[in-house]
Amino acid sequence: MLGRCVRPLERCLGWRGDGLLWHMDLKPHASGDYSIAVVQANSSLEDQSQVFASPSATYIGVYDGHGGPEASRFINNRLFSHMHKLVSEQGGLSAEVIKKAFDATEEEFLQLVKRSWTKRPQIASVGSCCLVGAIADDILYVANLGDSRAVLGRRAPEGKRKPVVAERLSTDHNVGVEEVRKEVEALHPDDSHIVVYSRGVWRIKGIIQVSRSIGDVYLKKPEFNRNPLFHQFGPPIPLKRPVMTAEPSIQIRKLRPQDMFLIFASDGLWEQLSDEAAVDIVFKNPRTGIAKRLVRAALHEAAKKREMRYDDIKRIEKGVRRHFHDDITVIVIYLDQHRGPRSSKFKEHGAVDCTSAPVDIYSLNSDEADDPVHNIT
Repeated sequence: MLGRCVRPLERCLGWRGDGLLWHMDLKPHASGDYSIAVVQANSSLEDQSQVFASPSATYIGVYDGHGGPEASRFINNRLFSHMHKLVSEQGGLSAEVIKKAFDATEEEFLQLVKRSWTKRPQIASVGSCCLVGAIADDILYVANLGDSRAVLGRRAPEGKRKPVVAERLSTDHNVGVEEVRKEVEALHPDDSHIVVYSRGVWRIKGIIQVSRSIGDVYLKKPEFNRNPLFHQFGPPIPLKRPVMTAEPSIQIRKLRPQDMFLIFASDGLWEQLSDEAAVDIVFKNPRTGIAKRLVRAALHEAAKKREMRYDDIKRIEKGVRRHFHDDITVIVIYLDQHRGPRSSKFKEHGAVDCTSAPVDIYSLNSDEADDPVHNIT
């Protein structure tokens, strides 16, 4: 069943928007409806995303790659398969199941790097943030590595000025956050340069902003960046120990009647919109195309910062467009489990469905998913 996630254009419904924007307006899942939209800014789309829906569970994944698209594509192909297998083996969904799925995906990617890097040493420097949501039996699990974010929109108590409240459900593992920066520094008391302010932001070893990821093997396994083979790609980085981890933060929440919807998005959205602004947009607008509406709102903000119009942004080519905004992925999940027949109809039909965004919006070239560097069978 989960294999349907691999080739979105052949096996899942969805359609391309104009230019570099793709969207899937609205589909059902066991607890309501969902909407997806992605806009590409990089030369190769580094964001990947997917929703798996069955009568018993809904899985949501947003994978924001860096250094190249290989790690995010790999996660897109493998993580849900691990979750599905572990759920079957252990008799249900749990935080431990999700952690083991993350661990298995990280280990598989490490083995892939070991096999591939003599021909492609740069594969050791590719990584991805990983944000996962899972809903089963009215329990929500949110697990993440990196700085993609999950935000809940819930109905405010009567008498409050605003009818909806934004509640962040994930932790940003980004050293731009002072608490995260202190956490990293505390783990490396003998390294005064573990976090460096470089090119306008805080970075681990002056290189990377996120402290947790899948991949980035050269920052987790010092033997890789000490190897002369890797020096063909980049200078050696003096590491005494790993400076990044793949240990996810996991939040568990019992869904309540006032919980209305969830927004899962890569940091490209949150660089432009606050949690509150995004929640207000979802609350005030129709469901159909809501993820696309959020992406366009972010693009309007990116354009305004450059004293441009959105139409001007749309004319900029991929690659160059990365100077104006990041790849942006948005998934909106409506929570109707307490609100009538919509979710029960999905369950009665026993449907199993998966939607993935295209591997690359500009080329729509899904053949790359068959490259052995991107896929393990």
